[in-house]
Amino acid sequence: MKTLVLFIVASVIFSCKTSISKEKVNKIKEEVYGIDKEHAHKKAIELIPEDFFWNSIDEFAPFGSDEGDLALAEFREWKKLNPNIPTYECLKWTIESLGELSIVDFNDEILDRKLIKSQISDENFDDYYYIFTVDICAIATGFGQLVDDGEIDEKNKPLIQRAIERQKIWAELKPNWDSEFKTEYIRRLNVLKRVLKEA
Repeated sequence: MKTLVLFIVASVIFSCKTSISKEKVNKIKEEVYGIDKEHAHKKAIELIPEDFFWNSIDEFAPFGSDEGDLALAEFREWKKLNPNIPTYECLKWTIESLGELSIVDFNDEILDRKLIKSQISDENFDDYYYIFTVDICAIATGFGQLVDDGEIDEKNKPLIQRAIERQKIWAELKPNWDSEFKTEYIRRLNVLKRVLKEA
């Protein structure tokens, strides 16, 4: 299942790219892969001193899951190929394609606790994919810009905020999660929420 999710995430994010000649691709210098504090923008380091954020193997860190790591890599590739296109376009495409919905439907209604609870309990609804994967890819894309550029475009912030809020509710409502684990994950999400306001 995880392999299928990664394939779908990669396919979606690759779709963000515009066509470019092989000659131009060869001219693009290769960057450091993954989350790397040593190469991060100094403003990102100042805003987020917390170790969890920079962890590349913690499943519930923004870039520690396979989904978050891949979203960061693909965002960077998209940015190299589309330097003059607002990052909102890639974030929008990612949410729409992964979530199989229009960006206008990624609104505050998705934060309804009853809706999320019913999605979690619905055997025919894959909440890990349609909630966790979609949200983590949105968060990784948004915070990837902060790590690399020291800022998050204002137009992206409401989408990232919504993904953070839905993750908090989703974590609270997950029936089989240990309470200490939930508390720690929600604490981390609150850190991201604080940073989003300050970025």
